[in-house]
Amino acid sequence: MQRFSALYQSLDETTSTNAKVDAMAAYFRTAPPEDGAWAVYFLSGRRLKRLVGGARLRRLLVETLDHPEWLTLACYAEVGDLAETVALLVDGDADPGAGRLAGNDREAAGQAPGLAALIETELLPLGGLDEAEQGERIQVWWRRLARRERFLFTKLLTGALRVGVSQLLVARALASAFELPRATIAHRLMGDWQPTPGFFAELTGPDDGSVAVSRPYPFFLASPLEKAPDALGPAAGWLAEWKWDGIRAQLIRRRGRTFLWSRGEELITERFPEVVAQAERLPDGTVLDGELVAWHEGVLPFAELQRRLGRKRVGPKLLEAVPVRLIAYDCLEIGGRDVRDSPQVVRRASLEQVAAAADIELSPLLAFDSWTALAATRDQSRALGVEGLMLKRGDAVYEVGRRRGGWWKWKVDPLSIDAVLIYAQAGHGRRASLFTDYTFAVPDDAGELKPIAKAYSGLNDAEIRELDRWIRRNTLERFGPVRAVPAEQVFEISFEGIAESSRHKSGLALRFPRIRRWRRDADAASIDSLADVRRLLTLGGSASPLAD
Repeated sequence: MQRFSALYQSLDETTSTNAKVDAMAAYFRTAPPEDGAWAVYFLSGRRLKRLVGGARLRRLLVETLDHPEWLTLACYAEVGDLAETVALLVDGDADPGAGRLAGNDREAAGQAPGLAALIETELLPLGGLDEAEQGERIQVWWRRLARRERFLFTKLLTGALRVGVSQLLVARALASAFELPRATIAHRLMGDWQPTPGFFAELTGPDDGSVAVSRPYPFFLASPLEKAPDALGPAAGWLAEWKWDGIRAQLIRRRGRTFLWSRGEELITERFPEVVAQAERLPDGTVLDGELVAWHEGVLPFAELQRRLGRKRVGPKLLEAVPVRLIAYDCLEIGGRDVRDSPQVVRRASLEQVAAAADIELSPLLAFDSWTALAATRDQSRALGVEGLMLKRGDAVYEVGRRRGGWWKWKVDPLSIDAVLIYAQAGHGRRASLFTDYTFAVPDDAGELKPIAKAYSGLNDAEIRELDRWIRRNTLERFGPVRAVPAEQVFEISFEGIAESSRHKSGLALRFPRIRRWRRDADAASIDSLADVRRLLTLGGSASPLAD
C-alpha cells in the first residue's frame, strides 16, 4: 500500500507527462504481480463499487474524533473532500518515523499490507458486514495507516479514487517498463478483465500476436478543428463524412460470436439485439468501428437514443419504439487480420465490401471539390440532425487515442441563449470553498423564471472568485448547500442540442450546457424567454442524411 500511495503522491505532485510515465514505469518494474494488477486497474480509471456510503463515513468520522459534530462537519465543508478530511483530522497510531522509510522497507516491516492484500482481505469483505463491524474495521485502519495511505484507503472505500492519468499513459508506462510496443499494451488493456496476477502476467508478457476473442481495439479519437480547414492543405487529400450524434461502438465478429463494445469499454451486446442480428452476416474475424444511432426510416435525435442508454434490459415496447442501428465508418480487422496500419482509403474500400455483403449501414462519403464547397455542406448539419463533419486524411492509419493530424471533427457552432443566474452551490476538491456550480433560468409566458440549465465550466479563476464574492454578499435564501440569489447576473449559455423533457421544470433539456461568457452588458430584462428557447427545437432533426 505504501508503494502505491508513494506513486499516487508522485503523480499528484507533477504536471509533467514524462515524469508521470517514468514514475509509473518504475513502480511496475518492482511491484509484485498482484499489486501491479490492482495498480493498473485503478490507474486506468476503473473503480471499486462503493463499499460504504458517504453519509455513513461522515457519521463514522464524527464518532472517531473528540471534536464536536458541528466542528467536524464544518471542517469537511471547508475542505470539500471526505477522504482528505479524514486524512487531516484522524490521528494515526503508526510510528511517526515510518513515513521516512522507503515504501519497500515499510511493507516488509509489516506496518501495512500490500495493495492487493488490503483490497482483497480488508476492503472487499466490508460489503458483507453489518454497520457496527464495518465501522470498527474502518476505524482500525484509519488509525493504523499513515496520512497519505489513510487518504487513499478512504477514496477506495467510496469508489471515488481519481488518479489524474489516462489509460494511454498507463500503456506507455507498461510498455517502457517491459519493453513492449505501446499498441500491444493498449490493446491488452481493452475490454473486460479482472485485476489478477495472471492478468498482469499476460499484460506484460511477450507479444505473441494473439487476440482475445472478445477484445476490442483502442479507439482512435478525432481532435476538434479550431482553424479554417484550408490549414489542413489541399482538399483533395481528405475524406469527409457526417459526424453522427450517437454513441461510439465497435462491433466484433469472431469465432462465430458477436460482441458490441462502447467507447467506455462497456460490453453492451445484450442491450442492442438488433445490432447483434446485423452482425451475424459479417464474415468471421471482422471488427467494425461506428456509431450507434436511434433509427426509424432514418436517424432519430439523440434524445431518442437516450431512452435506450443505461438500461441493462430493453423490453419489447422500447425495442419497437426506438430501434437502433450501427452506422459503420471504419474497418479494423478483416479475416482475423489487424488492418489498422493500412491507409484510411484502403480501410474504407474494405469497409464498403464488408458492409455491402452483410447489409450493414455505411456512413456515406460526402462529395466536395473544395473546402468552400464542404463548408456549404457543413451548414446543413443541424437541419439534418448531425453534429457537423468528420475530416479524415486519406493516408491516415488508425491510431490509438487522440493523436492529432489524421482525424478532425469540424462541428457546427453551438447554440446559445442568454439566461440569468438563480442558484449557486459550492464545488468540490480544490474549488470546495468557492461557489462554482450554477443554475440558470429563463422566464415563461407569465414571467415566472424556469430553471433551464446547470453549468460548471466556462469562467476563468478571476471571474469565479468575483462571482463567488457577489453570491456571498447577495444570498437571499439557503437550501442546504444551495444559495438562491437575485436574478441579476446574465450569462450566455452554449449547448450542443435541445430536446423536450418531462423531467425538467422548463420542459426542455439542453445537451452539454456551459458558460460562454458573463454578459456584464446585459440585464435580466433582456434575457431570452422560454418561448425563444423552445423555438430552437425546430433547428435540428427535421430530416435524415440517410433517410430513403
